[in-house]
Amino acid sequence: MTDRWQQYFAAAGDEPRITLLDALARHEAEGRDPGLAVDLGAGTGRDTSELVRRGWRVVAVDAHADAVARLRALGGSVEVVHAAYASADWPAADLINASFALPFAAPHEFDRVWARVRATLQPGGRFCGQLFGPRDEWAPAEDMTFNSRPEIERLVDGWELERLDEIDEDGETATGRRKHWHLFHVVARRP
Repeated sequence: MTDRWQQYFAAAGDEPRITLLDALARHEAEGRDPGLAVDLGAGTGRDTSELVRRGWRVVAVDAHADAVARLRALGGSVEVVHAAYASADWPAADLINASFALPFAAPHEFDRVWARVRATLQPGGRFCGQLFGPRDEWAPAEDMTFNSRPEIERLVDGWELERLDEIDEDGETATGRRKHWHLFHVVARRP
């Protein structure tokens, strides 16, 4: 597992994810000031860096030692939590970002993690990230979670679903391995 994540960190790139950029654009269009963001599975810090650049305070959560070292190097307004997000505590936040992170929660952990997301997202705040669908090549993995479109719509019930883009196509992983992706880009706002 460690080698796989080290390979990913080396290949992942620095550009922030589109769902984060979308959520930030919507937040800014409302004339709201930067607040507190939680970045679950923060990894290389690509999204955390963008949040900091835009004036947000960030709680960055990751279990991998290499990720924690990268995140701590960002300094400033970043608090790093060295823990798996399934077992981590994080504060109430104006934005919860989970770029390509939540599918890596085991099914027996996912509901607890999602309940924590719902409980800690402040009114008017946004969740953004990706969830994997049932046709994803990795879907047989028993230690990951895959959600259908109706399941995702139930997850955000009562929230405004601002973006739900479905991707169902062949592509590559960050490390260049061919893969069939079935995923959803999600941005949802709590009223």
